[in-house]
Parts: sequence; structure tokens; C-alpha cells
Amino acid sequence: MESEGKKNLREAFLKSWSRETSYPRTKDQWNARNPAFGQCAVTSLVVNDMYGGKIVYNTDYHHYWNVLDDGTVIDLTREQFGKNVDIKPQGDATREHMLYSEAAGRALTLQRYNLLKERVERNLLFLVE
Repeated sequence: MESEGKKNLREAFLKSWSRETSYPRTKDQWNARNPAFGQCAVTSLVVNDMYGGKIVYNTDYHHYWNVLDDGTVIDLTREQFGKNVDIKPQGDATREHMLYSEAAGRALTLQRYNLLKERVERNLLFLVE
């Protein structure tokens, strides 16, 4: 991914994340100082839509991020954990489980994903123009 593309992608997500797209059980802790908080699952799904590859996870931190087919790692929500936290992948996640499992239903993942995807696509259009 080119540098300008990364910058635009990051900016589009920063403008798109909100309390409504944050994980419901912790959304009251979401704030603009840590906009990536609670956004990893839905963010990784949107990035997967755009770039393919796989979504990996770490259950210790309840964290999801992307690894593209060429090995490039895209983790736009890593900053929510601070700089000194070492998070290693423990496995690959499936979109089906992330969007349609019972846990996904409780987390409103499908609704949050659709909202975030719409916002990111709109914000990317403004950043590219």
C-alpha cells in the first residue's frame, strides 16, 4: 500500500469511528482522544473488503487486524493498547463468524460494520477529491 494511500485510509477511519461503531460493552469508554478504542473487529472487516487478505486475532486482547496476501500488516486500531503492548496473532478469523455468530449478534457487529463501511467509503471519496 502506497504511503499516500495509507494516509488517506487512516484519515478516513479517524473521521468515521464513533461511539456508535465502537464495541457495545465498552462504548461508554470510547472518546475522541482514543478513537480506535473498540473499533478493531469492524475496522478489520472494512479493510478486508478493500484489500482482501486475512483477518487475524488475539483473544488475550480481543483484537483483530489484517494481513494482506503479500504479508503487509494493516492494524489501524493497534494504538488503543499503547506502545509497549506486544500483541501476536493467535489465529485467523472468518468473516462469517465475525458477522453472523451469536457473539457477533450480541456485539451488533453487522450493524456497526455497515455503518463504519458507509462512513469510510464516503470519507475516502472526500479525501481523494
